[in-house]
Amino acid sequence: MNHKKEALKAITRRHFFFNSSMSIGSIALAGLMDQNLFSTPSLTSNNPLAAKPSHFAPKAKNIIFLFMSGGPSQIDLFEDKPKLNQLDGQEVPEGTLAGKRFAFLRGSPQILGSPYSYKRYGNSGAAISELLPHLAEVADDIAIVKSLHAEQFNHAPAQLFMNTGHQLIGRPSMGSWLTYGLGSESVDLPGFVVLQSGPVQVFAGNSCWSGGFLPTVQQGVEFRSQGDPVLFVSDPKWMSRQMRRRSLDSLRRLNQKRYESVGDPEIQTRIASYELAYRMQTSVPELMEIGQEPEHIQKQYGIEPGKVSFANNCLLARRLVERGVRFVQLYHHGWDHHGQVAMGSITHDAGLRTRCIETDKAAAALIKDLKDRGMLDETLVVWGGEFGRTPMNEHPGKYPGRDHHPYAFTMWMAGGGIKRGITVGETDELGYEIVEDPIHVHDLHATILHLMGLDHTRLVYRFQGREFRLTDVSGKVVKKLLA
Repeated sequence: MNHKKEALKAITRRHFFFNSSMSIGSIALAGLMDQNLFSTPSLTSNNPLAAKPSHFAPKAKNIIFLFMSGGPSQIDLFEDKPKLNQLDGQEVPEGTLAGKRFAFLRGSPQILGSPYSYKRYGNSGAAISELLPHLAEVADDIAIVKSLHAEQFNHAPAQLFMNTGHQLIGRPSMGSWLTYGLGSESVDLPGFVVLQSGPVQVFAGNSCWSGGFLPTVQQGVEFRSQGDPVLFVSDPKWMSRQMRRRSLDSLRRLNQKRYESVGDPEIQTRIASYELAYRMQTSVPELMEIGQEPEHIQKQYGIEPGKVSFANNCLLARRLVERGVRFVQLYHHGWDHHGQVAMGSITHDAGLRTRCIETDKAAAALIKDLKDRGMLDETLVVWGGEFGRTPMNEHPGKYPGRDHHPYAFTMWMAGGGIKRGITVGETDELGYEIVEDPIHVHDLHATILHLMGLDHTRLVYRFQGREFRLTDVSGKVVKKLLA
């Protein structure tokens, strides 16, 4: 082993002197560059999640992404289209579907107007459905984006695309890219936390918060609001804290020896993960005690301590960003409204209306709470799903329902450098085609990274011989959204 080490050292010296003689300019350039941002995190610090400098001054420090899994119907929530209601029940003109791919729509389906009324709210005059009365109260604090589009028309690829910038499994998620580029300001909690609620599960599974090919410390950590907050973190009943500490110290020594032998950076990641888990045994139980919040805060969110709910998760999200967690993502499932069952209907009380009741109050409370605490200016809140729904009725269905529509859908954003009280983008009189300010999902990602102080073209990671980034080879910052 000693002979191998000496041989490696000799090779290193030869390469150093060769490169020094041939590439003095490269060495000078490397000295001027920030060595910490894009080098492997585990080699630059004992804490691979330590906070790192951004490319430029950020507008936001943290992100809370409220992901409505299944595709919420923008037609029934944000798109006030009188013409759509006038044409309700009529067949769409022949050729309307030409050139577009849908999961189920075929031929010439019937137009489906919205059964819900709209009003204009705030100084902004934002059109918001009767299904979202609490969001209407913060209309002047949010930016509504009505012109998002992508290519993926089925759930799993679309969810992967919205979360990772690619429709196939294996790419890092947005939260992973952010913790890779910026680290986290929390010492006792992960930099990227995931919380789930709703009647079903996310279609694309935990690939939506995977670290992909980035170091594994960058992947999302799922917290649960019922039972053990984090699986496998609690000590067995027979193990004392002193015993756990001794065992971790022994593991650290063994792992460090292995690292010195082979130089695999994942070993340092493993050491850091064990230590973080040890600290989480103290920090997580305190974090999850949402029942200790003042009564007016509990009522504002509508929480139910000890239960799994979107409201509980919204309050937890605020507590997480207060403690320095970089990226918190809330998945609320059940927004798939094809009409085959009551839960999937846009008209039955068990369908779209229930999803709105489950989420509207808490989402608005999150905005108000962050604003009251002076945190909204540095916390970016994003609400939306993987795509929207069609303005046509999907047949056959027991109830009125809408197919997937990735060609024109709506999201809203607030805080963290977002211009307040604006609506960006516009669709035609049926809500079918974008007619103003089309914004691709890559553009959305580029804008989010920009608000966090990162140039999306420079946040790269070399893997299998090429450089990858969240926005692939596309994306532009949407200037109209910036305050």
